[in-house]
Amino acid sequence: MTTLPAPAELVDLTGSVIVVTGAGGVIGAGVAERLLLAGATVVAHTRSSPVELSGWDSEPPLTVVADLTTEAGPAEVIAAAISAHGRLDGLVNNAGIQPVAALADLDDEDWRAVIDTNLTAVHRLTSAAAAAMIGAGEGGSIVHVASIEGTQPAPMHEHYSVSKAAVIMHARAAASAYGAQGIRVNAVSPGLIERPGIDEDWPEGVERWRAAAPLGRLGTAADVGDACVFLCSELSRWITGIDLVVDGGVLTRPTW
Repeated sequence: MTTLPAPAELVDLTGSVIVVTGAGGVIGAGVAERLLLAGATVVAHTRSSPVELSGWDSEPPLTVVADLTTEAGPAEVIAAAISAHGRLDGLVNNAGIQPVAALADLDDEDWRAVIDTNLTAVHRLTSAAAAAMIGAGEGGSIVHVASIEGTQPAPMHEHYSVSKAAVIMHARAAASAYGAQGIRVNAVSPGLIERPGIDEDWPEGVERWRAAAPLGRLGTAADVGDACVFLCSELSRWITGIDLVVDGGVLTRPTW
């Protein structure tokens, strides 16, 4: 694969404080690392697992452990970032879950687990971040990590698709609600992203994806991360309320 340029060669986020939720996962870590390489000060959220990131120069990013499905958890993450760094310029709402189950088999508890994590937590985090940005009077950028399944549901992922469709609309609604205060809100919708073991766990699906994607490969966490870098930077200063699809072109096909 071609060596990627450091984001700092394209855009400089030095001085920006950006929270990334779910930074212990593959995509979250990739987003955090690309933001770090662009010069941002990153606050990495995790629910329980330790976060090990590369891309930092002097000291590792602050890690905040919190359960985002609680009423207090999202506010705690935002407060920790401001307490440590005195400001907040960006938020990447990446934390989410994707249990595999048939929609007809979901009970209320299973449904609430997906909605509480993938949607309600995003709303609470956005509200807390926006309040902090408005209080500082400087605006900021909020990015929701959604999914192409938010517009094209997949079997056994229907509940996840519903939650991500709502996340995409939440970005549009929040963009309208907070634009006057200088806060931009956008979504990024990844397609299938590489992770360790995916070729062994789902060889048939990976093969179909590669055959269907015009760009001929799975995505990487860095692909998603660079989309977030763009949306957190001044390069996207007049962009808000959009859903940026990062899928190698798969949605150009009727189905994959």
